[in-house]
Amino acid sequence: MSAYKYCPLCRETLALVTRPEEGLDVTRLRCVACEWTHWNNPTPVLGAIVEYKGKILLARNAAWTTRRFALITGFMEAMETPEAGVAREVKEETNLVVSASTLVGVYDFQKNNQVLIIYHVQAQGDIQLSQELLEYKLYDPKDIICWPSGTGYAVAQWQRQRGIEPVFKAWEDRTENE
Repeated sequence: MSAYKYCPLCRETLALVTRPEEGLDVTRLRCVACEWTHWNNPTPVLGAIVEYKGKILLARNAAWTTRRFALITGFMEAMETPEAGVAREVKEETNLVVSASTLVGVYDFQKNNQVLIIYHVQAQGDIQLSQELLEYKLYDPKDIICWPSGTGYAVAQWQRQRGIEPVFKAWEDRTENE
């Protein structure tokens, strides 16, 4: 549920405690000594379907052990709008400058307790990947194979908006070239 084990206020051990909240019984990590509650709210994550020279840029994260390519993503910063944040992430990770952005949608990614805010962006410049990314590929929009989770659903919605019927394939069912 959470990495929290101890109360950040009084250092007592946290416990799963069920209490009524707005008419429902809700179980949360709570401090039984000082009543501090760990809300465990989802983290906002920004994602970009990056259009570059008429193609879609997908990248492989350096932390991934498999050769998967996905959207440019990153955490939203405090005091930052989602639009500014997605432009910052694209610049940080690819060196490209976003010239236009359109919200595709908002998606839940419960596996990581995140809310994904996905944009289609148009970007220009010379691609220079950050150390977070190992490589990238440019795809024709109709050739992107969607993955059945989080950002893959956003890509599928974006394709449908363009009259492309999305094709889904799980990561483990893909070949290296997909």
